[in-house]
Amino acid sequence: MSGIIITCALTGSIHTPSMSPHLPFTGADIARQGIEAAHAGASILHLHARDPVTGQPSAALAHFNGFVPTLARDTDAVLNLSTGGSAVMSLDDRLAAPLEIAPEMASLNMGTMNFALYPMLGRERDWLHDWEKPFLENTDDLVFKNTPRDIARILTSLGAERGARFEFECYDLSHLYMLRHFADRGLVKPPFFIQFVFGVLGGMGPDAENLTHMKRIADKLFGDDYLFSVLAAGRFQMPLITQSAAMGGHVRVGLEDSLTIARGQLARSNAEQVMKIREIVERLGRNVMTPDAVRATLGLKGAEQINAR
Repeated sequence: MSGIIITCALTGSIHTPSMSPHLPFTGADIARQGIEAAHAGASILHLHARDPVTGQPSAALAHFNGFVPTLARDTDAVLNLSTGGSAVMSLDDRLAAPLEIAPEMASLNMGTMNFALYPMLGRERDWLHDWEKPFLENTDDLVFKNTPRDIARILTSLGAERGARFEFECYDLSHLYMLRHFADRGLVKPPFFIQFVFGVLGGMGPDAENLTHMKRIADKLFGDDYLFSVLAAGRFQMPLITQSAAMGGHVRVGLEDSLTIARGQLARSNAEQVMKIREIVERLGRNVMTPDAVRATLGLKGAEQINAR
């Protein structure tokens, strides 16, 4: 099989800090865990920011600058900035930091969807911040807006004008057809790096059959012009990404997607998850791709062209 790309999503808007003491939310902790994950074998680091005081998801450039310059200096990993941010942010907010930093890669959500996180309230816990429980409760009325107009704006302002390539996050089958639509319009060029996302209530369920069907339709729509990767939420992370690796796909780990390393056991770091999946994929006969190999494969512009100050 060909080389495999390991993406690590260090922190994000899905989980809240009190769910694990190991989830980084200060700039220093995100930078430290990103360096560790890169050394463990992650060639792409998927990046969100948080307010280091409140722990809330943040789109502020100052908060991204709390770790992006360090990661650019101390690793050779591809830095992939989120344009999703949090579903409660405006598109202007979500784009503010990526437009300034002009990363090699950025994530791009390919459709509007329900984004229901309230099932996380199923067990009692002590809350670190007073915003956390109300935020999760209100996700029974939360819509993550990613309209065709939004997508076109991101492709133009961040892609065509700043040279970023995209990780296309597809939470549903319809998102593949939306990507095909924008390819037909000439707003995005191959190779397409498609992230199949499983396990978020409002998107695809974490079933093995859904993964095989997504690949079948992607093959039909994109032929040899795409690579696929898989992320899965919570306890479905390792089973589904292992299936992806066995199918010739790529994998994403990280505390944004799952806080555990085994059943009932919290992961102590992002790097711990990277090391676990690296061992699995190498046992499957896959070689982990270096960041430079990823750059060549995906046609990235190069780390020297980002604004990491």
